[in-house]
Amino acid sequence: MRAITHDQRGEARQVLRLSEQPPPAAPAAGQAQVRVLSRPIHPGDLAVVQGFPGESQRRFATPRVPGLEGMGVIETVGEGVQDLRPGQRVAFFPVPGAWSELLTAPTDLVVPVPEGVSDETAALMLVNPLTLLTLLRAVEDAQHGQAGPVVQTAAGSSVGKLVSAAALKHGIPLVNLVRGATGAQTLRQRFPGLPTISTADADWRAQVRDATGGRGAQVVLDAVGGSLTGELAGLLDDGGTLITYGQLGSGSTPLESLALTPRALTVRGVSICQWMARTPEERAEDVAFAARLAATAPELFEVAAGYDLADFAKAIDHVRRPGKSGTVLLTSPAS
Repeated sequence: MRAITHDQRGEARQVLRLSEQPPPAAPAAGQAQVRVLSRPIHPGDLAVVQGFPGESQRRFATPRVPGLEGMGVIETVGEGVQDLRPGQRVAFFPVPGAWSELLTAPTDLVVPVPEGVSDETAALMLVNPLTLLTLLRAVEDAQHGQAGPVVQTAAGSSVGKLVSAAALKHGIPLVNLVRGATGAQTLRQRFPGLPTISTADADWRAQVRDATGGRGAQVVLDAVGGSLTGELAGLLDDGGTLITYGQLGSGSTPLESLALTPRALTVRGVSICQWMARTPEERAEDVAFAARLAATAPELFEVAAGYDLADFAKAIDHVRRPGKSGTVLLTSPAS
């Protein structure tokens, strides 16, 4: 089978390779083998390949296959599996090795794709909606029962659009930030009920202040980080919370420059990886929400383009393309 692998951390285009790997062993009891047809490239996938500060740069003992999310069809199931059958379309998360053509997964991490949901939508059905729920819970915790203005960066991203749709549905006073005028105009047309501001405008901070009623934001949802962090902390009202869940930006901001103590600010990190800490019953409810969203609002699962596994370098370039709209997929033939 084909798989994209890397034997050390580093810049994705430099360390990733397409190779032939032996197929996984037959599934054991409680497992299913999935032929993967489509899988997204999330920023977090590339961050894991590159590595985080403080991680060792030594070569791995065995090559690693990136990716945790995707969709495909069941090939075989292990003993005792009754709810899944060969040929059935499924989505999965979090299952390591999604950037391969075959994988074996615990059945509690495999979700049948609702009838009528396309393969492209199914490939995006889990991570982004589950990230949305994680962020909404973090916002609710930060508000302590007193709802106030929320600002989000990267509002034109796939997760950002889900947050916008949820804000309109639940009456959250959301202000969207994007990097350029074109993106701002596109998002205003998509969500006319929400103020959208381009950080390329010289007065963007004043625009945010006006949009939040002059007193600043209660919460900032930030997927950018880096050198923008200090600016975002300045948008918060005293006692506000900066929730960071990504690192799309460059540069850095010293923690002591944020005036956390005198302004009683809180900085909180949120990750989709924390979702597995929820109880099985809670996870089942979240997955049911994700499946309903995919079935009823497929327009929120926008795909930028699809590339065969062999063209992963072009796919990564597309992920990093300025103004990209939607998620880039890596695909495989059905057989």
